[in-house]
Amino acid sequence: MTRRTEWPDSPEPGGPASGYGAADGFAAERGAAADKDGARSGRRSRGGPGARGGFGEGAGRRGRSGTRGSGSPSSSRAGEGEPRGSGEPRDPVEQARGICLRLLTGTPRTRKQLADALRKREIPDEAAEEVLSRFEDVGLIDDAAFAGAWVESRHHGRGLARRALVRELRTKGVDSAVIDEAVGQLDADQEEETARELVARKLRSTRGLDRDKRLRRLAGMLARKGYGEGMALRVVRQALEEEGEDTEGLDEPF
Repeated sequence: MTRRTEWPDSPEPGGPASGYGAADGFAAERGAAADKDGARSGRRSRGGPGARGGFGEGAGRRGRSGTRGSGSPSSSRAGEGEPRGSGEPRDPVEQARGICLRLLTGTPRTRKQLADALRKREIPDEAAEEVLSRFEDVGLIDDAAFAGAWVESRHHGRGLARRALVRELRTKGVDSAVIDEAVGQLDADQEEETARELVARKLRSTRGLDRDKRLRRLAGMLARKGYGEGMALRVVRQALEEEGEDTEGLDEPF
């Protein structure tokens, strides 16, 4: 018999809660569940918050001894729907959903990153596919938005060029077409301007070194950030010329 999984209060695709912000609804749902667990814990504790709320010491004794007349304490916990063992639901779909929500809290991730995490936790493929597809439907997983934000952040924050950004997005499992679209927001002029800014910040620390060593250090820094050899050489040469450095013979590849 095919089991139909319910997704309480899940936002519809394209609705007001779609996109990465949709995680707020799921986070609120998890917070409500945590409050409920805390309330149960308080009722079982002597003199705790439950006692002040009208659940006195007798309620605390009943909580410690389990549910009278209804079996063992473990059966009582199972009846309340509390997690077992590792603190996660036994149902693989609910377990996968909880794992993904925790990983997405505050940090967008690609579908492949989440799939790898579920595989590592030995979640069955069918359950993982159901959860990942549902999360894509409601906008909690959006590889295109992830790639665009990644390019914006890593280029302006770290000065990475398109070549380095492509490598990073590939390791995160983003599709090639999505990567091409994301890095396409950087044109050659913008990339070269960023390279000049990087060299200008690094230039002062190389003063006092001989010309060739300065060249290798500055050009090597740009190469590590994904800039091509031709652009790196041109940018470094111009920066050295502006300082009055003799750049004759620097046209050769470094």
